Amino acid sequence: MITPSSTSRPEIAYVLLLVQAVLWTVAGLSALPFALGGEIHMLGLGLATLLLALFVCLVGIGILWRRRWARRVAIWLEALCIAGSALLFLLPIGANHGPVALITNLVLPGAVIWLLWGRRTRAVFA
Repeated sequence: MITPSSTSRPEIAYVLLLVQAVLWTVAGLSALPFALGGEIHMLGLGLATLLLALFVCLVGIGILWRRRWARRVAIWLEALCIAGSALLFLLPIGANHGPVALITNLVLPGAVIWLLWGRRTRAVFA
């Protein structure tokens, strides 16, 4: 039988989600000065990114508390991130294609999905 303390996958996923939330918080805060320069739409983008970072923090807390809804939401959110990042890499729109972009946009969400996927992890969530 699998007990809640038999796997540390939710804790690792929580840490990775917090890292992702911090990266999105930095991105949201760095967009706000452009609104002062006259690009008003950047204010909306920055605030939306900050709200997304807050949502990811809350989902991470739900995963740490082993809530089933948080596991489902995290898997769907990370799959959406991978799909969006794949579009950025495939479309020739001038997006960053370096190793940092690969790690933060593809590897990090893929690792969270891998940690939360499967019967062993599913059995831990109440």
